[in-house]
Amino acid sequence: MPIEIVCKIKFAEEDAKPKEKEAGDEQSLLGAAQGAAATRDLATFASRSTLHGLGRACGPGPHGLRRTLWALALFTSLTAFLYQAAGLARGYLTWPHLVAMDPATPAPVAGFPAVTLCNINRFRHSALSDADIFHLANLTGLPPKDRDGHRAAGLRYPEPDMVDILNRTGHQLADMLKSCNFSGHHCSASNFSVVYTRYGKCYTFNADPQSSLPSRAGGMGSGLEIMLDIQQEEYLPIWRETNETSFEAGIRVQIHSQEEPPYIHQLGFGVSPGFQTFVSCQEQRLTYLPQPWGNCRAESGLREPELQGYSAYSVSACRLRCEKEAVLQRCHCRMVHMPGNETICPPNIYIECADHTLDSLGGGSEGPCFCPTPCNLTRYGKEISMVRIPNRGSARYLARKYNRNETYIRENFLVLDVFFEALTSEAMEQRAAYGLSALLGDLGGQMGLFIGASILTLLEILDYIYEVSWDRLKRVWRRPKTPLRTSTGGISTLGLQELKEQSPCPNRARAEGGGASNLLPNHHHLHGPPGGLFEDFAC
Repeated sequence: MPIEIVCKIKFAEEDAKPKEKEAGDEQSLLGAAQGAAATRDLATFASRSTLHGLGRACGPGPHGLRRTLWALALFTSLTAFLYQAAGLARGYLTWPHLVAMDPATPAPVAGFPAVTLCNINRFRHSALSDADIFHLANLTGLPPKDRDGHRAAGLRYPEPDMVDILNRTGHQLADMLKSCNFSGHHCSASNFSVVYTRYGKCYTFNADPQSSLPSRAGGMGSGLEIMLDIQQEEYLPIWRETNETSFEAGIRVQIHSQEEPPYIHQLGFGVSPGFQTFVSCQEQRLTYLPQPWGNCRAESGLREPELQGYSAYSVSACRLRCEKEAVLQRCHCRMVHMPGNETICPPNIYIECADHTLDSLGGGSEGPCFCPTPCNLTRYGKEISMVRIPNRGSARYLARKYNRNETYIRENFLVLDVFFEALTSEAMEQRAAYGLSALLGDLGGQMGLFIGASILTLLEILDYIYEVSWDRLKRVWRRPKTPLRTSTGGISTLGLQELKEQSPCPNRARAEGGGASNLLPNHHHLHGPPGGLFEDFAC
């Protein structure tokens, strides 16, 4: 007959306390897990969010008419905010700008601009040799023949040098300049620099940017005043018309900054003989905005020149560079007034290359040559007036002084007076009319008005989305494991296999039971006074 042995083990209250503590720790961990899960719940998040109306529309509580109205109000406010925000964003992306003009402030000294002047007649007739007339036939329209009347077919001349022809046959400033004064001081032809333009050999006063002359007062007599003889008797006779034939008499003048090369055939103005021309200047400092507000060209900040042959970028320099590239592409040479070290075009194709230059250049951003305006620009506004010279009394005086007749004086002499209206400069600046700070301020105002939100509210929503997304990803990645032990109501139940492995008396059962172990089910009874814990184990 098998014998059943029942073992009863009594744990003291001190031994039961650690288990109670472990149970309490387990409950606290479960509570923490439940709290973490609660933060991922939409209702809990809505009740804690700082977004106005979200807690009343999506928070915990019964669903009813009141919650429906709150949800409708929240949706309407959110829609109104998004509509206003879209309008603000569209207004910002148009990149509006305005032009602000700062009041002019007087200065004790102002830098005088550069003044470039050219005689409209490019070549002096008396200075042209037979070889010059032969080579310049296409440019001047004169018949190529020598003094004996031989035609061009029988003439042989060496290859021409265009720079030498311009220097030798152009009007010399020493012969044209009759008087010169700057701010009450005498000046001469040595104060002018030679420069080449489409009009040939020209001259620039105050051309050096490193040592520009200052103007210490405004008004007449405080600037440049010169008297010129345009030498009309040296003008070329017109045998036939060409694109370079000129019917005018006088000079072309351009007033510009020292950093900008003269572009006188496009930007210059004419001064006629027999008049005294007054040019009142006003310095204007212009500041434009780069992309995306405008199309100006910002300074590169590099030490190398931005355009080859020029120390600084300017629209005139850019246009001359484009002309040079067009001429190089068609004629494989450059004209004299273009910068570079390439071969200078010979006179026989000079006019053809010049015509192609004008035809190949386009205007605007879609043309082959787009020259944006620099972001910082100095220009000079001009007001031009004139009076006739000489009067009857001065005509006789000038005729005796320069050994000319009065008719010659009236047909060839002119006076040019360039001065500052006042020693003030106008500052015109483009400014962004609606910047990023204004956009953020308007968006913040709309958010506060319609939904009562702020940047921190947006961070709350992003944090909630992150927590929910991360929790779902962890659930997808985590593989469930089959537990060997199950816990129900704090009672541990051992499986049959575990019970066999953990039995404290397997040998005795075999001995008494004849080789077969009969195991009784576990019994859990509570005995003893309150607070004591008893567990029965059956072997």
